[in-house]
Amino acid sequence: MKKVAVIMGSDSDLPIVEKGIAVLREYGIPFEVHVYSAHRTPLECAEFVKSAEDEGFGVIIAAAGMAAHLAGAIAANTTLPVIGIPISSKNTGGIDALLSTVQMPSGIPVATVAIDGAANAAHLAAEILALSDKELSRKVKDARAAGYGKVLEKNRAIEERFNG
Repeated sequence: MKKVAVIMGSDSDLPIVEKGIAVLREYGIPFEVHVYSAHRTPLECAEFVKSAEDEGFGVIIAAAGMAAHLAGAIAANTTLPVIGIPISSKNTGGIDALLSTVQMPSGIPVATVAIDGAANAAHLAAEILALSDKELSRKVKDARAAGYGKVLEKNRAIEERFNG
């Protein structure tokens, strides 16, 4: 199975990113976690990303806040799928990071999840890898079915409480 690289612009992003790491673990997807800044360590970031495909990675998740150029800088250096996680900040709530992550030039795409949406970034990475991995595809489908069942259970409990 291909690995997922999880790259944060700062270790302060870790509390959010850990939600995605937990999802990768649930699926049994191998991953590596790194801190590379698009602005402070651009050479190291580019070097890692340029060799990622040869090192067995299939998807890269990039989490950054504020200026949030990390996902775009990564996407500029690879043709692997890049998933951006805009990280919230106290000043703007993360809207600045969202806009920085989602507005990419044509030909350099970044799939962008919600602000602080690390769990969905990991689910999307799993779906991408599942295209070529039948066992992972089954796990993704099972997770969807479990989510479906949980909502129906909650609906039944609400209906009994209020409608019955």
